[in-house]
Amino acid sequence: MDSNLNQSNNSEGFTNYKNLNISENPLSTDFGVLLISHGSSLPYAEEIFKDILEKYISLTGHNAEVGYMKVAKPSISEAIDNLLDRNNNIKRIIAMPVFLAPGIHTNIDIPIILGLEPKETDPRCPDGNYPEDHYLMESKPINFDGEINLIGCIGPDPQIINVINKKIESTVFESNKDVSADKTGVLLVSHGSRLNYNREFITDIYNQYKSQTDYSVSQGFMELCEPTIAQSINTMLESKDLDRIIVVPVFLAPGVHTKRDIPTILGILEDEDINSTHFSNDHSHSHTHSHDHSHAQSHDHAHGGLVEFDGEILYTEPLGSDDVIIEILKNRIESNI
Repeated sequence: MDSNLNQSNNSEGFTNYKNLNISENPLSTDFGVLLISHGSSLPYAEEIFKDILEKYISLTGHNAEVGYMKVAKPSISEAIDNLLDRNNNIKRIIAMPVFLAPGIHTNIDIPIILGLEPKETDPRCPDGNYPEDHYLMESKPINFDGEINLIGCIGPDPQIINVINKKIESTVFESNKDVSADKTGVLLVSHGSRLNYNREFITDIYNQYKSQTDYSVSQGFMELCEPTIAQSINTMLESKDLDRIIVVPVFLAPGVHTKRDIPTILGILEDEDINSTHFSNDHSHSHTHSHDHSHAQSHDHAHGGLVEFDGEILYTEPLGSDDVIIEILKNRIESNI
């Protein structure tokens, strides 16, 4: 982290930057940058977003903060308070959802939390009357009289392919097996959504990646829509004899889905570890694990079946706080200054 930044943890348990050196650019004195994350009860995502924030501040010198929609701290309203504490001359806030694809959170939840009009009608609650215990009703009002400019999320930026390539290369390097490219397949995994945004995003990334690689490539969804992970792998194996499948979770930060759900579908997480909060850092696995009937049945219902493959499955880390991601954020935000 930049040596000019003095990091301190307050009583709420989140990171504050009290002595932020604002850039000499005069535009930087009248705005703040709010990077918005979903939030998780597990520490993985918060660690990644702290790293993203530190790298972003170091790169740009902007008065910036991360705010979480729910669960984690600081909340979106608390993050805005932090921005104002560091510079009470802020006239506007550039808010960017640090999400890969748009969806209900970026188009409905975040605008509502920010006191803005949602971009579309909420399919969960079309009349807009949310129950009292809904997290939108529990969010604190925003204490800011200036302009809030909510910009788009990351989207299928071509630079993401560079991150995917780096994740694949490092994971293959760690494997002790020599498997040729023509015997290797790559599966890009996304979460899945009942809305079409997630499918459009991963399909765009898939098409970009497929045009630039010699590997056999497919895409699959963890849940909610098809093809599932198992369906995609089965289709790959039907069309080509493969000895290795590299699975790339096209998620920004690690969490329950990348640490537990997807590895369980792939059969690379032992049954006794499924409910554990600790997960191994070893990402090279041979798919030889067995699953009892009761576990396979419950997970099949939730996520569309388990994978059956006798070759090597390599599982990469999510995209994380790669410098390419920080550059995308910088370019997107600075185009709105």
